[in-house]
Amino acid sequence: MRLPRKSAVLSDMPLDTEILPELARGKETRHDSVLMNEVLTALEVRPGDTLVDATIGGAGHFAALVAALGEGGVIVGIDADSAAVERGRKAYALDRRPERPVAHLVNDNFRNLARILERLGIAPVDKILLDLGWSGYQIAAPRGFSFRSDEPLLMTYREGGETAADIVNSSSEAALADIIFNYGEERFARSIARSIVEARSRERILTTGALVAAIIAGTPSWYRARKIHPATKTFQALRIAVNDEIGSLREGLAAALKVLAPDGRLAVISFHSIEDRVVKNVLRDAVQAGLGSMVSKKPIVPSRAEILANRRARSAKLRVFKRSAAIPHAESAGPASLMFSYV
Repeated sequence: MRLPRKSAVLSDMPLDTEILPELARGKETRHDSVLMNEVLTALEVRPGDTLVDATIGGAGHFAALVAALGEGGVIVGIDADSAAVERGRKAYALDRRPERPVAHLVNDNFRNLARILERLGIAPVDKILLDLGWSGYQIAAPRGFSFRSDEPLLMTYREGGETAADIVNSSSEAALADIIFNYGEERFARSIARSIVEARSRERILTTGALVAAIIAGTPSWYRARKIHPATKTFQALRIAVNDEIGSLREGLAAALKVLAPDGRLAVISFHSIEDRVVKNVLRDAVQAGLGSMVSKKPIVPSRAEILANRRARSAKLRVFKRSAAIPHAESAGPASLMFSYV
C-alpha cells in the first residue's frame, strides 16, 4: 500500500543525489559552481559591499565574490564543513591584490548566521548568497553520502552528533517510512522501511553497502532495473534528516532577511523541490510583509550550454530577493581591523 501524499511540496522533485553519478562512483573530486554569471549579475556586487557567502562549498562562488569586492569590502564565508572553509581560505590567499577585501571564514552552520555576524561585529549586510547544493568534494568524501561505494554510514559534515546509522538502527518502522517518503518522495517508503527493520534485526546497518542491500530487498525487480538507482531517494531523505537541512534553511533565511541592509540582495540557489518550496514561500511572505520584492517573478535557471557542460546544474534554481530601501536597520559596526580572520 502506498503512502498518501502529505504535501504538494513533494511533487515532481528532482533529486540532487541523482545528479552526481560520476562523483558517486568516485571518478571526480572537483566542483563546478552553478549559475556563476547569473549570481554575480543578480547580486550586483560593488567593491565596498559587505557580503556573506553562507555556503562556501567548493569555493567557486566565494572566489568570484572575493574578486568582485575591493578595498573597503568585507566578505564572510560560512560552512559547516571544515574542508570547505579551508577551500575558502585557499581561494582568498590566491587573491594578492593590495585592495582585496577583508575576509572572515567561519566553520559553522548558516542557520546561526545572526549569531556569527554578531560575534564578528558586522551588520547590516549588503549581499548574501546561499547555495544549497552539495559540492563535488563533499560527495566524494567517504562519509556515507554515496551509495556507489561501501562507506561508513555517517552522512555528516563533522565528527559527533547523530548519524544516518543512528537513524536507520534506532527509528521505528513508521518513522523511517515517514522520513523516506517526506524527504525523498519514495513510492516504496513503507516496504523499504520494513526491509531495513528486518535487516537490522539480524545485524546493525553501519555501512552504505548494508543499507543499499536492505533498500534493494525492499523494492520490486522492475524498480531496480531502472536508470535511477533504487537507493537514490532513500539516501537523499536520510541526508536531509541527519543534517536537519530544512530546519537549517528556514532559520538561515529568517536570519538573512533580518540582517539584510536596505536595498540589499539575497540570492538562494536550490536543487530540489522541497528546499525550493521553502525558499519560495519564505521570500513570498517577506514580499507580502512589505520587506522587499523579488528581482524576477520566476526563478533563474541555467542555460542549455551550462547544463550540457555541467549536468549537475540541470535542477538548479536561483531566486533573488531585494530588500526595500525604507526598512530601518541598526548601524553597521564598521569594518574589521584585520584583513583576515579565521574562526
